[in-house]
Amino acid sequence: MARILVVDDEIGIRELLSEILYDEGHTVELAENAAQARDYRLRQRPDLVLLDIWMPDIDGVSLLKEWSSQGLLNMPVIMMSGHATVDTAVEATRIGAVDFLEKPITLQKLLKTVAAGLARPVIPASMRSRTERPVMPDPVFTQPPAINNAATAAAPAPAAVAATDDSHLGAISLNQPLREARDEFERIYFEYHLLHENHSMTRVSERTGLERTHLYRKLKQLGIDTSRKKSSGG
Repeated sequence: MARILVVDDEIGIRELLSEILYDEGHTVELAENAAQARDYRLRQRPDLVLLDIWMPDIDGVSLLKEWSSQGLLNMPVIMMSGHATVDTAVEATRIGAVDFLEKPITLQKLLKTVAAGLARPVIPASMRSRTERPVMPDPVFTQPPAINNAATAAAPAPAAVAATDDSHLGAISLNQPLREARDEFERIYFEYHLLHENHSMTRVSERTGLERTHLYRKLKQLGIDTSRKKSSGG
């Protein structure tokens, strides 16, 4: 997965974003101000940066300009703010930010924006005005590899493949986006352990290997009721 740098002067925001992104499999680095973010960027290049606009030492837009002028803005940067104006967001986009997140940041909005940012190629500001050769799709994905006659003869006919194809894994449809399929699996997985551990969060935490804070957040995200079920007999 990706290495993501979170830059925010609020410890609660840093910890929350870190936990969510960590649960998604990302490696997360934290900076509480622009100075720490600057030092980190000089040492290595993250795959994506979540950058707060209003910080006590240097604001996020100024840091964005600095990276752009130094040729260091070659990774996607997503700006964050709870009270930025439209003009500020437009300026940040003009400098090179790929997107903007308004606080409070919802879970789904965060994950969607991060995924889109990681999938988006970044062109440094110094290169945008130059005439460049357009980025062409990887031919590996646009053209099938050459297949010799023997391999073609051995391959099953399309009809045979379709006849044996199973688009369901148990109760989970495979004809849906990966995240939705994963949510369905995780819902079944955690409901199973809650039932077998009689809704003991301590035992479920031990069984699944998730720290209790992460476990509660994951169950809430999946819409799973964590309360103990009352028996019908009593």
